[in-house]
Amino acid sequence: MCSIFGLTSSRVPRDLIETCFNRTISRGPDMSRLEEIPDGILGFHRLAIMGLNEKGMQPFHLGKDAVVCNGELYGFRPLRERLMETYELQGESDCEILLPLYHEYGVEMFKTLDAEFALILYDGEQNKVIAARDPIGIRPLYYGRLEDGEWAFASEPKNLMGLCETILPFPPGHYWVDGKFIPYADPSHVDRFIMENEDVVCRELNRLLTEGVKKRLDADAPIGFLLSGGLDSSLVCAIAQKLLPHPIRTFAIGMDIDAIDLKYARIVADYIGSEHTEVIISEKDVLEALPTVVELLGTWDITTIRASIGMYLVCKWIHENTDVRVLLTGEISDELFGYKYTDFAPSAAAFQEEAEKRIRELHVYDVLRADRCISVNSLEARVPFGDLAFVHHAMKIDPELKMNNHNMGKYLIRKAFAEDKILPDEILWRQKAAFSDAVGHSMVNDLKALAERTYTDKEFEEKAAKYDYCPPFTKESLLYRELFEQYYPGQARMIPDYWMPNRTWPGCNVDDPSARVLSNYGDSGK
Repeated sequence: MCSIFGLTSSRVPRDLIETCFNRTISRGPDMSRLEEIPDGILGFHRLAIMGLNEKGMQPFHLGKDAVVCNGELYGFRPLRERLMETYELQGESDCEILLPLYHEYGVEMFKTLDAEFALILYDGEQNKVIAARDPIGIRPLYYGRLEDGEWAFASEPKNLMGLCETILPFPPGHYWVDGKFIPYADPSHVDRFIMENEDVVCRELNRLLTEGVKKRLDADAPIGFLLSGGLDSSLVCAIAQKLLPHPIRTFAIGMDIDAIDLKYARIVADYIGSEHTEVIISEKDVLEALPTVVELLGTWDITTIRASIGMYLVCKWIHENTDVRVLLTGEISDELFGYKYTDFAPSAAAFQEEAEKRIRELHVYDVLRADRCISVNSLEARVPFGDLAFVHHAMKIDPELKMNNHNMGKYLIRKAFAEDKILPDEILWRQKAAFSDAVGHSMVNDLKALAERTYTDKEFEEKAAKYDYCPPFTKESLLYRELFEQYYPGQARMIPDYWMPNRTWPGCNVDDPSARVLSNYGDSGK
């Protein structure tokens, strides 16, 4: 996944810089480098995915300029060939083309990138630092102010603990220069809707998602797939298997007593012919992993933590037992096409407004989960549903078509692949179950039971009252908040709120984020 680090100050002690920088060495265990720039420093921990030799090590240089980037630039090979007519490129890394692009387009280059990226760039001619992040925020980036008023940037908040009083996520779709954040892209914003019928919309969804998967199969390191047996990850796996001439490697995880998804993941694996692995976990595994998961995530959000435990444990197993370095996942479909709770949207306009909010906030919830659980295990995440062309198209679909008009959530994406027969109908038309539930209902029950054992009712009331920002409202949420404060004291504002159903909608005023508590959950958990 790689880790980037940068300061616009030369007054921070070197030993402190190294301590902070090395907190994320698991993101890039292959090679590390700290390099001084005028009045600052750039750092890079490398996980080699494209261009595996040392020529792919960063920072890259061109003239007086330098850059560090955690990213994947899709479709870079023909662009690289064109740039090589003018620029001397040393290796095969996709990110090496960034400085030539900057020389040609300046900061306008960010609008041209088909990429998931976070970067810190030093412009030697102007003697200034520029930082930027992809439009959805799939690659992480955080920032803060140093004691001397200068700035610090890093892949994770843990890199900035002890350096900055306040740490915040870098806004997606922005670049930073001269102390200001400047927007360059907002995929949540829609100027006008595509007023086409279902068939036309679905054909384009099929084409764009297939292309999004295809792009993400380009890697010089081994690729694997997380397969929950739900619609989204199953589609990614099935499309990839159709595109590739050899069996893909799929991985599923479940509790030892009541795993829901293992059964469905096996059905998918057998149908598409993948090389499939099941990872079985217990209550002991879950409870032992909890502090580690909160620390690696840097969040107190209930939904994110619950859903991360299974993901972290399956990625840990993959890291320890295979040579896989890249994982494709099914995140971002729900935000585009709806959760169980969006069935209660009072209007198409409300549905669209909720989708826009979710896309804007993805970088601190589901995308954060995928990045941290995968990167802490020295793997790289790729998210086909986050392909920019696919997201732009999905957000522009008339929201009336995306409403649950067929008693089947995410109907459009299901219909888009119905004729292809790349999945069995029992998977393509299976009702959604949340990942934290589908790993096994007992997992969430175990976490709630731990919280109940940890606090009496009186202790909960007293401890929860200490928090004025997004105060805990259940014993489970208090448990997570207290764990968070152990690792990130005073940094709760990195997360804007709890990831919950829209409580202003009928049927959604609940005190638990799980879809299990909604009246329309039905057969989702079976």
